[in-house]
Amino acid sequence: MELTFLGTASAIPTKTRNHAAIVLKIYDRTVLFDCGEGTQKQIMEAQVSPMKIDDIYITHLHGDHILGLPGIIQSLAFRGRTRPLNIYGPVGIANLIEHIKNLGYFAISNELNVHEIMDDDVVIYQQNNFLIRAMKMKHTVTNYAYKVEEIKQPKFLRPKAIELGVPPGPLFGKLQAGESVVVDGKTIFPEQVLGPPRIGVKLVYSGDTIPQENMIYFAKDVNVLIHEATFSEEFRDKALENGHTIAKDAALIAKNANVEQLILTHLSNRYTTSEVLEEEAKEIFEKTVYAEDMMTVIVENNKEVKIIKK
Repeated sequence: MELTFLGTASAIPTKTRNHAAIVLKIYDRTVLFDCGEGTQKQIMEAQVSPMKIDDIYITHLHGDHILGLPGIIQSLAFRGRTRPLNIYGPVGIANLIEHIKNLGYFAISNELNVHEIMDDDVVIYQQNNFLIRAMKMKHTVTNYAYKVEEIKQPKFLRPKAIELGVPPGPLFGKLQAGESVVVDGKTIFPEQVLGPPRIGVKLVYSGDTIPQENMIYFAKDVNVLIHEATFSEEFRDKALENGHTIAKDAALIAKNANVEQLILTHLSNRYTTSEVLEEEAKEIFEKTVYAEDMMTVIVENNKEVKIIKK
């Protein structure tokens, strides 16, 4: 997985922090989490082609997470995109997209496949290599956290298969796919030639939320937890009143969930630097960093997390 933070501000952007958006490259797909105002420009800065975006996942319908959608949708039309764009989000996202289609004068050249999330905890996308799950959190409006989980197939034990009499070729593929095969009248089962289950890379993005016990369950043992931390300890009451989390509470969630790396984001414009929030969080969970615009995070095959700041 490789992700780039396009925006790390909360409600009001600053000179150095754009509205919320994160682009993720995983296997053959490029996905966008949230799409705040100015995301188009940030995508260009990150040298990501908007034409390559396959899916957009919106956490909730506050302006700082959605106001970039009209620009991206219209720009894709101007570029002549014909490939469908999938958009996921809470109930209301379909109505929003319908309004965007009628905003100004332009012709959409591609399908917009809109998926409204109805359940509290549900897999909303799955392919051979990874899946994406949504879980409802608690904000002032409906908000979903998203979990990206790599699917690692068990290692195929080729020598064992040959030992059992399976000839190299199509039967190997069937066994790897979990199908039994018959060789010389003998049934060979997949579990005879597959190694133990392998755990893939896992990532969670919180969206906007107050601290939630179910986030500990949702983010259990993930490699990267991206959690909002809008305020420091000084503004705990204000954070809770507005449906947000302070840095210390996000760190406590990371600690209890046994995550590898905590990345904080969604900084209030009252702060000129994220230093105080990062320091407060590190008192509880050392492996914490506050995200910056254009910061890149790479999770290698060995699950090492590399953080590259611009």
